[in-house]
Amino acid sequence: MNKPLEAAWEVGQFLVAHHIRHALIGGLAVQQWGSARLTVDADFTIAAPLEGSADLVRLITGRFPSRVADPQALAGRARMMLVTANNGVEVDVSLALPGYEDELFRRAVDFEIEPGKSIRLCSAEDLIIHKAVAGRPQDVVDIEGVVLRQGDWLDVAYIRRWLAEFANVLADPEIEQRFERAYRKR
Repeated sequence: MNKPLEAAWEVGQFLVAHHIRHALIGGLAVQQWGSARLTVDADFTIAAPLEGSADLVRLITGRFPSRVADPQALAGRARMMLVTANNGVEVDVSLALPGYEDELFRRAVDFEIEPGKSIRLCSAEDLIIHKAVAGRPQDVVDIEGVVLRQGDWLDVAYIRRWLAEFANVLADPEIEQRFERAYRKR
C-alpha cells in the first residue's frame, strides 16, 4: 500500500471507530474513478454540524497533529482541518455541509484498498461535483479523466442537478461547464 493510502486507511479507521460519516475524495478518489495520477496526500469530507464543531475538531486533532497553529479558527472560517497521519502524509479534512453532503455520504461506496481493508470512497459523480466546484486546472483534468473512464455508467442527471444548484448559489455558471465540456469530449 502506498503512503497516501496508508494515511487514508489510518484516518478512515479512526473515523469509523468514532462513528463519523466520511468519504475519501481528492486525488486518491481520482485514481479509482478516473485517470492514474500522482497524489501525495489524502482528502476526506466528514459529517459535521454547522455550529459547534469544536468537539469534533478537538477529537481529530487530538489523534492527528494539526498543520496549523489554530485548528479551531481554520475549521470555523474555512470548514477545514489540516492534519498529518502517523506516516507523515498530509490529510485535508473538509467539514461537510448538510444537504448535498448527506447524499454524498449515502452514495459513498466501500473500496477495497487491499484484501480485508476497505475505505469509504465518494461516488464518481460526487467526485465530479467536488472537482467542478473547486475548478482548479488539475480539477478540470480530473473531471475529464473520470468522465472518460466512467462514461455511460455516470448518473448524469444527478451531476447536472447538483452542479446547477451550486452554479446558482455561487453565481458561477462555469461550474456546470467544467462537466459539460468534458462530457461532450468523451
